[in-house]
Formats: sequence, C-alpha cells, structure tokens
Amino acid sequence: MSSQPAITIIGAGPAGALLATLLARSGLKVEVHERRSDPELGPGEAGRSINLALAERGLHALRQAGVAEAVLARAVMMRGRLVHVPGQPATLLRYGPDDSEVLWSISRHQLSLELCRAARAAGASFHFQSALETVDFEAGQLQLRDADGHSHRRPFRQLVGADGAGSAVRNAMQSRQRLGERFELLDHAYKELEIPSGGTGGQRFALEPHGLHIWPRQAYMTIALPNHDGSFTVTVFLPRQGPAPSFEALPDARAARNLFAREFPDLLALMPDFDADFANHPVGRLGTLYLDRWHLDDQAVLIGDAAHAIVPFHGQGMNCSLEDALDLALALLDAGQPRPGLFARFQQRRQPQADAIAAMALENYIEMRDSVTDPGFLLKRRLATELARLAPRHFMPRYRLVTFTRLPYAYALQRGLQQEQWLGELLGRHADPCGADLETVAAATRQHLPPLPLPS
Repeated sequence: MSSQPAITIIGAGPAGALLATLLARSGLKVEVHERRSDPELGPGEAGRSINLALAERGLHALRQAGVAEAVLARAVMMRGRLVHVPGQPATLLRYGPDDSEVLWSISRHQLSLELCRAARAAGASFHFQSALETVDFEAGQLQLRDADGHSHRRPFRQLVGADGAGSAVRNAMQSRQRLGERFELLDHAYKELEIPSGGTGGQRFALEPHGLHIWPRQAYMTIALPNHDGSFTVTVFLPRQGPAPSFEALPDARAARNLFAREFPDLLALMPDFDADFANHPVGRLGTLYLDRWHLDDQAVLIGDAAHAIVPFHGQGMNCSLEDALDLALALLDAGQPRPGLFARFQQRRQPQADAIAAMALENYIEMRDSVTDPGFLLKRRLATELARLAPRHFMPRYRLVTFTRLPYAYALQRGLQQEQWLGELLGRHADPCGADLETVAAATRQHLPPLPLPS
C-alpha cells in the first residue's frame, strides 16, 4: 500500500478533526498535522479560547461522525442570555420558546479532544507538534518542523487547510496564486479571564449555569460562559485604542481592577485570580477574513477559519466550520476519486453562507452590547416572540433561524431582513401590537410573509 495519504489535513481543531473522522471512517487514508501538542496531554495555550457555543448546525455534523453524545456529555446547556444591568436582577432572554432550543457551551479543548479520539479510532494518522513550513505544490511535498526543530518532508495528494485564521496552508497557497485576501479588523479586542469552580456555599457554579451571561455597557461588554467543571470562561470586550475604557487605557491589572470594581463589581468578586489572569492572558484580535479564492485548483482547499474567520458574537464560527467539514467530506466521498472542480464547487456552495454569517455576527455584537437593554429592542423582540408562537409557519426570529435550523445562512439573512421590515410596519401601524391587536397582527403576518421552508 502506498505511504501517500489520500487526504492530508493541516490543523487538528474541530473542523480538521471532524473531516478526518468522516473520511477515515469511510476507508480513506487520512494524515493530520497539527503544530500544537496532542490535546490528550492537556489544554493548550491559555487565554485564547472564547468558549464555543454548539448549535444545531454543529450538532448535526457531530451526529454524522457519531460523536455528538460524547461531546454533549462535556457541555453545559444554555437556555438564553442572562443580562446583568446595574441595580437589577439578571434577566433571562430565552433563545427559543423552551428547552428544545438551547445552546451548549463547550471548551475548544474538550471538543477537539473528543473529535481527535474519534478520528484516531477511525484510523486517521495524527502528527502533533508538526508545523507546516512550506509546500512544494509541483512536487506534491510538504516541509514540516517537529518539536525538536528538525525539518522533514512528506508527500501529499490533496491538501486541506483547517489551520485557523493564521493558516500556514493559506500562506503557502498565496505564494503560488493570489487569493484576494482581506482582513477587516474590528476596533474592539478581547481578553479572557476565569471564574473558578466551587462558588459560595459549596455550589459548584458561582453563577446560574444554564445561561450565557452578559454585562452590556453600550460601547463594551463582558460575557461569561459555563464550563462542565463548574468554572466560567469570562471574556471582556473593549475598544483596542482610545480613551478609557479601552485596552490601551488599561496599562496593567490594577487599572483593569479599578474598571471592574466600578462597572462589574459583582463579577470581580467571583474572580480571585483576576490580577494574574489579566496580566498573563494576551489581548486577542477580532476581525473578519474574506478571500476571493479558497482553493488551488484540485490540489489544495481551505475550510473553516482558514477560509472565512468571523467575529464570535453569533456563536456560529465553529458551527459554520463544522458545516464546511461535513460538506467537503460528503463531496469527497461521493466523488470516490479526485474529480476536477470539486474544490471549486465546494467554494461556490459555502462562500455565500460564510459571507452571510459574517455579516450577521457583526450585527449581533451591537445587539449584545447595546440593544439588549433598549426598550424599543425589547418591545420588538416581544412582538417577534408572539408572532413566532401564533404564526410559526410564517415567522421565526432570525436568531432562531440561524441557530436552531439548518436552513442556509444566506436564506436566514434575507428572511431576517424581510421580517425586520414587517415588524417595523406593525409597530408603526398598531398602538398595541402585543395586546388587543395581537390576533389581527398574527393573521396579517400569515398573509404578508410566505411560509418558511421548514420540515413539517
């Protein structure tokens, strides 16, 4: 048997490991190289995770690989956003009507660990601490560097770059052909902190575990997501530069502590290691990556963040990447053998969806930090919830379309705009759209909006 793998994947994160699992289970010889250490050895670099929110799209992909149950066993259910406003009890804004529509908080390390285990069990070959240096596309050779700093070469037939926003595969492809790369940096950045497990009174969780906690403060915010061990991953989002509050205006942990004592005192009280976390964890960049071209003919292709990194405010970056991996796996397995144009067709299918969720993720940041406390937004949200209850075949809030269905992102974006316009008309037309006029409003909605393409 040839030592050359049918598919070589660079990157053992969620998308790369899922793709390896699906292909190896079908009998293909798959080789995976990852510059980081084996997740079996423990979590990697601290301070850069931003917990992942697993939704229906990602869950569907995990079900195809037979790992959804193992992943959910290490995840925590989140019913909605728990909004913390000074001087008021936290308010739960549910994602869906009940617990049938929830998100699952999972650490990046735990998800990668379960997927790598599944891929290994399926027969995929993994090489950790194996960093891609260069690619010789003409010779079909990779040059890789191991943990000892030694370089060696490996053959490849078809190469998949699943190695994140800083993709080495993408850089190698660009040396061969222009990809039209554009990275639009957000003027906000983030830093990760932690609430340890073992809260007050012997409680394992220091906060309500079944929610995504948000402390919105107009131009900035802090969030906290639960972990299976009882801890919370806390992420503060601030402007990168400018006057306080910004990361530029917080030169040290003492200045950051003063900000938290003023704006997030309830949160600060739960973080005994605040000073060390703030001093030692890096400031992470946020932005959106756009490429005109995701592939190099039929020889190499990019998936996930390597092709379309987005900001994390819709919780869909990982879900979109898992959709990529499933789509590409199905295409490769359906082809049975290398088929001309397969990678180009993959991009044609997936790029419009990636562009749509990128746009919606940017919009959702404004909603999370500003709108969740705005009375006008809350009234419109209440009306949307009532219409979804009374006219479920004709109205579903865009967030639910994105998060709890597998309808294309591009459709959710277009339908969301249509529904938003309709909500504006209703609020302008009816003095009390959520009260006495509600049945009339629901009937008008069924007449005005076409049925949603949902399963019966």
